Amino acid sequence: MAYNSSIEWTESSWNPVTGCTKISEGCKNCYAERMALRLRAMRQKNYIDGFNLSVHEEMFNLPLKWKKPQRIFVNSMSDLFHEELPLKDIQKIFEIMKASYWHTFQVLTKRSHILLEYAKYLEWADNIWMGVTVENQKHVKRIDDLRKTGAKIKFISFEPLLSGINNFNLESIDWVIAGGESGPGARPVDKIWVVEIRDKCIEQNVPFFFKQWGGTRKKRNGRLIDNREWSEMPVFFNNDFKN
Repeated sequence: MAYNSSIEWTESSWNPVTGCTKISEGCKNCYAERMALRLRAMRQKNYIDGFNLSVHEEMFNLPLKWKKPQRIFVNSMSDLFHEELPLKDIQKIFEIMKASYWHTFQVLTKRSHILLEYAKYLEWADNIWMGVTVENQKHVKRIDDLRKTGAKIKFISFEPLLSGINNFNLESIDWVIAGGESGPGARPVDKIWVVEIRDKCIEQNVPFFFKQWGGTRKKRNGRLIDNREWSEMPVFFNNDFKN
């Protein structure tokens, strides 16, 4: 049985690695850290060390056992390109993703410099989507690092969106997600920040997915932009295994 996810742009989660450390502004109110500490209090065995980086080899082969094709968010509770995670473990996880060819795997990192360093040592199967988080203008360079990898599908997550981002290049980018911050202490998102990203995606024919307004606006406005939901997915989709 897969681990169902409440994240709108995926279907399930798989956490062969848990735990992380804060690296940039988007990490301030990390939902994974809150969840990890809650699971430790509940004595969940994979979170006995709370949010410290932990490798769970017993979880590596799980996707091979999930027969129903699905989109799987890899390491929703960590960062697959964390500085302390050995390359050999990342390679093993990539091997499992390739072997589980009927699934689509969505990998997301803020550590694009490590992604770029390791990219040449990884096998980029068609069912592996690689993305970077860009929360403000300061971290736009992560998109350039992503562009240099061999991933067949490359995507950007502008979430939590913390500022306007006007200067970014969508060349070779297949999908864009945007959204505000949710949870305790959520920082506000300005509508114009979201609209500018959406309009650039429309202009350059890049699929756009709006996840949420976040903060106090999440319940009131949900996922609507001007009375419309945006749930576009990458054009490349393996129709043989699509749900």
